[in-house]
Amino acid sequence: MAMHLAKIRLPSGEVRVGVTEGDRVWATPPGTNLNDVLSAAQPGARLRELTKDAPELRAGQVSFLPPLDEQEVWAAGVTYKRSKEAREEESKGASRFYHLVYSAPRPELFFKAPAWRVRGHGDSVRIRRDSKWNVPEPELALVISPSLKLAGFTIGNDMSSRDIEGENPLYLPQAKVYDHSCAIGPVITLIEDMPAWADVTIRLIVERQGETAFEGATTLASMKRTPEELISWLGRETSFPHGAVLLTGTGVVPPDDFTLMAGDFVHIDIAGIGRLTNRVEQKA
Repeated sequence: MAMHLAKIRLPSGEVRVGVTEGDRVWATPPGTNLNDVLSAAQPGARLRELTKDAPELRAGQVSFLPPLDEQEVWAAGVTYKRSKEAREEESKGASRFYHLVYSAPRPELFFKAPAWRVRGHGDSVRIRRDSKWNVPEPELALVISPSLKLAGFTIGNDMSSRDIEGENPLYLPQAKVYDHSCAIGPVITLIEDMPAWADVTIRLIVERQGETAFEGATTLASMKRTPEELISWLGRETSFPHGAVLLTGTGVVPPDDFTLMAGDFVHIDIAGIGRLTNRVEQKA
């Protein structure tokens, strides 16, 4: 059974780095941080060493926090053909730029959130009050060490206001970057425990009043760029002393007549990692 890395809150209220295996959870010693594991030459072996004497808990006894310490969260755009088509449809006046970035050697990369602004599994995400067309974007997230080494994978929800970006691509930071606009979690799957790339599915389900309002899926085989390519561009002139998380773009886009509503639940399933669930809210 695969071993996963997590950040957990114990019944005592103490926050620790955790290891999960199925429904079982172990906490690492106090003072351990995620980069202690992610920067190790063999993260899996380091996890086993840190938890060899730890008491066993059950998942229901702990809370899962975003698996971040001080890592920045960045995002890549237009890495799937479906995303390119959606951007072209919503931005008629600038559609050619999305076509160009999809085909260009240089990817679209943008800053998404500092660690303190990221939401975790079970937390709420937000739709903007000044937007009428909001969607979740289910994405595989690359977990990157300070030395720019790919250490593992987690699930990301890159919330987006499509009408704001569609009005003018220069409004992308406002469409993408705001309070509660990013969720990450619930766990990190180390590289050695991830299924084969082409076999990894990403599924999005939006639940509204107990019914499925939207459902869609894609596979990583549809992603145009490789993790190594994206990491290479991200670290070209930028350092990450605390490591980083990089969202890799979405291949699941709801139809143009769909928008999120307060009270919806967003479920994102990625094979080999698990499920990230968040409730949608709108600030009063």
